[in-house]
Amino acid sequence: MTSGYQTLQLTTGDDGVCEIVLSRPELMNRFDPELHHELTRALRDIAADTSVRAVVLASTGKAFSAGGDFELMEAAHKDADVRRSIIGDARALLDAFLALPQPVVVAVQGAAIGLGATVAMLCDAVVAARPAVLADTHVAIGLVAGDGGCLVWPEAMGMTRARRHLLTGDPIDAETALRLGVVTDLVESPDEAHPAALEIARRIAALAPLAVQGTKRALNQVSRLRAAEVVDLALAYEEQTLASEDLLEGVASFRERRSPRFAGR
Repeated sequence: MTSGYQTLQLTTGDDGVCEIVLSRPELMNRFDPELHHELTRALRDIAADTSVRAVVLASTGKAFSAGGDFELMEAAHKDADVRRSIIGDARALLDAFLALPQPVVVAVQGAAIGLGATVAMLCDAVVAARPAVLADTHVAIGLVAGDGGCLVWPEAMGMTRARRHLLTGDPIDAETALRLGVVTDLVESPDEAHPAALEIARRIAALAPLAVQGTKRALNQVSRLRAAEVVDLALAYEEQTLASEDLLEGVASFRERRSPRFAGR
């Protein structure tokens, strides 16, 4: 389980902790199809590996993940098959997280944006460095927050706060996220996030695996029931906005560092 990946590194130690490290800092660990597919495969492989008792999800570079791939979004605007593929990949990754019996501790050393924030919030413990920020900026570029945001943000902070941030795209800093319950553990510097997450994961791995994984499976069921209420609808709305003119305007305005002029079409 340590080879065959291009977008991440996957290693399992003798302590029962498997480490997944997103390894494309030059691309700010964006969620393009390659990372979607490899992270989904990694989670499925881990779920089937009885030697793994806990997981650390970490990243490299300044950003945990900058979220989606603008070029892919532009391709999706033109091609319905690409839109369907994006939605299918999003659903597969979410399902892989919700089926994983081992707890996941995430180390957020830098910005977690869009799907990057969703992935962090899907984990069981969130260690964040003080300079880190989390944001779901889908609406800021003309997209519905369909790939899990409408599930995990309300679960993490409550519906009212989630509405505030999902409907504006405004970020939250790590200290605020700790106060809201989104972040579970705060460290001072980016370099401290991964070791702190690893320490928590090792403590979990030393506990009785039947007890830990039974608890995790029960918690997963809560999230799966909530996902059944909202995810398919949110993904359908996101697929519609991938075909919108507002998406192109949102991407263009971001690249040109100007305010967008959305037209509602």
